[in-house]
Amino acid sequence: MNALSVVRLGLARGGVELRHTFTYWPDLFQYLFFPVIQIAVLFLMRGHKVPGTSFSLGSLTLPSVMGMAFAFGGMIGVTALLTTDREDGTLLRAKATPSGMSAYVLGKITLTSATTLIGLVLTLILGLIAFPGVSLTAGGFGTLVWVTALGLLATIPIGITLGSLIPNPRFFPLVMLPFGAIVALSGIFYPITHLAGWLQGIGQVFPMYWLGLGMRAALLPPGLAAVELDGSWRLPYVLLVLVAWSVIGLVAAPAVLRRMARRESGSRVAARRERAMLRAT
Repeated sequence: MNALSVVRLGLARGGVELRHTFTYWPDLFQYLFFPVIQIAVLFLMRGHKVPGTSFSLGSLTLPSVMGMAFAFGGMIGVTALLTTDREDGTLLRAKATPSGMSAYVLGKITLTSATTLIGLVLTLILGLIAFPGVSLTAGGFGTLVWVTALGLLATIPIGITLGSLIPNPRFFPLVMLPFGAIVALSGIFYPITHLAGWLQGIGQVFPMYWLGLGMRAALLPPGLAAVELDGSWRLPYVLLVLVAWSVIGLVAAPAVLRRMARRESGSRVAARRERAMLRAT
């Protein structure tokens, strides 16, 4: 099967999964629950001000939350999808078909990218209407486009890697707990400059901080850069860090996924199903 056929198969697979997501209410509820909660929290923050300014803390936080949504969809969302498909045999069936693994990965990338971008557009429209100070200029739109593209490239491979390493969905909390800690260190809900210096350093290691910073640069007034580290948006560093994570992920994810897929077999899937039934009873 040539590369073009694999791409078509992957896009078709992603389209089917996307259609299933938006016609199956539990999946739809799962995708909408957290964004709705986040927006509700931001509305409650609108009356608070960024320390040292008259700017709304809710408006400052909105772009950061959009960046966090990319990290959540790419890392946590893909991890959950992959572990579930591994458990129920979907991954094994993909492995058994010609170019099935490549089409499977492309399908997950299509599904995750589409759901994340839909959430981004809806949140952006709401932000432009309801949050004072949030705006989108021509230059900001350009920044939003490349930060969005690199954000997907930087986070989805991480999700594929984590999903390949986790043996079953019961270990999923081991991913969620560190993710929550990274959120706290990434300046999502409060400026990172108010953290201790060593915590600032840890937060800047991960792509979530840089996604939030890039989104703030795209959507907030230039004067708000004063509350950031070094008093600027540091867009060259945003570019470098997201590219670095993209390269690392795109190199590591396929290798880890292939290694995990080689170990999958019908007997392993059957054993996992039997253990799940025993736990249920």
